[in-house]
Amino acid sequence: MTGRISFLILIFHFISFSAQVENENEYKDSIYITEVEDSHEPFKVLHAEPLYIDLIRDLGARKGEREWNLGMGLIDNNKFDKYEALVEYEWAPINRLGLEVELPFSIYSSADSPGTKLNGLKLAAQYTFLVSEASSTSMALGYIHEFEMTEFKNYGKGKFFTGNVFNPFFVAAKRWGNNFHTLLYTGPVVHQSFGSSSSHTSWEINSNFHYMIAGTRNFIGVEFNKSIHSGDFDMTIRPQMRVGITDNTMVGIVTGIPLNREDQRFSSFLRLIYEPKHKSTGS
Repeated sequence: MTGRISFLILIFHFISFSAQVENENEYKDSIYITEVEDSHEPFKVLHAEPLYIDLIRDLGARKGEREWNLGMGLIDNNKFDKYEALVEYEWAPINRLGLEVELPFSIYSSADSPGTKLNGLKLAAQYTFLVSEASSTSMALGYIHEFEMTEFKNYGKGKFFTGNVFNPFFVAAKRWGNNFHTLLYTGPVVHQSFGSSSSHTSWEINSNFHYMIAGTRNFIGVEFNKSIHSGDFDMTIRPQMRVGITDNTMVGIVTGIPLNREDQRFSSFLRLIYEPKHKSTGS
């Protein structure tokens, strides 16, 4: 009899402890979400941003927000390895409008691979046209324009810029409760080479699911990066995690698993994110 009473007391304490932890986590979440969605500024829904195909500033960006990104990656191709690097600067000149400048690099070490190069100069803009507090939903339209460049070894031997890439896109994101986040990022990508009247278009459909750890900016999640070109469908699954290092510095780690390994095998990507604090601008 004494053993049963002790067991019941143990269960009661376990349930009480679990409820306390859950309440503490909900409290932490509510504090962090309130901090991001501060009512003294234009309302902004907290969303988890994907790490590989990232956004042009947060959805619902506020005037004065800024962010630096440094990225490094490795793609294990069937014939040669490809190293990626990028430098990004994002800022919001007015509420809900994000702008970005990016310099992406491709680096090769094999003699039979393409030449190492600065891929191009990428300029981008994104405007959040819907921010719904009631449904924790945001929607945005954006545009990326890339001026493609030649390989380093060809500098001074011909055209410096070799073509254009046009990429209008649409973003829709929703937070479910305090911790679960979904996002859709989609649009056409049109490549136009200089000296050629033809162009080729692919459709990018990127869907994301993330779980944000209670009371933090840390999350775990997955991107499904899908591409359709001339009837050919490709998809890369990218499990990922983001961890805060300081109040305004985070690191993101991504692994790429292609569904169809015609051209490449596994890949990895690391993103260092620095977001300086900004002053409240009001509405």
